[in-house]
Amino acid sequence: MIGVQDLRKGTTFLDDDGNLFVVTDYSHNKQGRGNATINIKARNLRSGANVQKSFQSGGKVQDVHLETKKVQYLYKDGDHFVFMDQETFEQPMLSEELLGEHAKWLKEGTMLELLVYEEEALDVELPTTVDLVVTETAPAFKGNTASGGGKPATLETGAVVTVPFFINNGDTIRVSPETKCRNGIMVTHRVERSTLNVQRTPPCNFPSFAPPSCASAN
Repeated sequence: MIGVQDLRKGTTFLDDDGNLFVVTDYSHNKQGRGNATINIKARNLRSGANVQKSFQSGGKVQDVHLETKKVQYLYKDGDHFVFMDQETFEQPMLSEELLGEHAKWLKEGTMLELLVYEEEALDVELPTTVDLVVTETAPAFKGNTASGGGKPATLETGAVVTVPFFINNGDTIRVSPETKCRNGIMVTHRVERSTLNVQRTPPCNFPSFAPPSCASAN
C-alpha cells in the first residue's frame, strides 16, 4: 500500500473495486487548515477509459508492479495489434480501444516494452522517439518558411502532428509521442528527405530546429 500523496505520473494502482489504473496526471491542492485533496487523472488499463479521481490526504491505495517484456510490433489484425515476445515468440494481442492514443504511433517492426500484470497483457511503453514518413501535408510556398509556426501533417500511422513549413510529403521525421501540445506532437527534426526520383537517401544528421511552442499552438 502507498499513501495517495505518493501517487505520481506513471504509478499503477488498484482501486477498491479491483480496477487497475495508471496515473497520467497529478495535482496536490491544500486550502486553509483542512486536509489536502489529491486530484489525479488516470487510465483504466483494462478498458482504456480515462477517469478523474480525488482522494483526501492520508488515504492509501494498493500499488501494483507491472512486469515488462520486450516485444516487436508485427501487424494489425482487425481491431487488434499483434506483437511478438522476443524470448518466447508468443504473439500477444492488444485491442485498439485498450491502446488508445498509443495505437497512433505503432509502426511495423518497432521494438517496445509490453506491460504485463499476472500474465495479462495490458499496454505498451512507446519509444522516446519514432521515425515516421509524412504522407500528407500542404506544400511549402515561398515566404512562409521564415515566418515561424507550423502546419498539420498526417503520418504513415495516421497520427496528425504539427511540423515546420519546410517539411514535405515523403519526408521522414522524428517525433516524440510524449511531447504533446494542443495541435499535436511537436517534431524534433527531419531525418531524411525524398529525392527527385523518389528514392530514399540514408538517414543523415540534419540540424535540429526549434518546433513551435505549446503556447503558440493555443
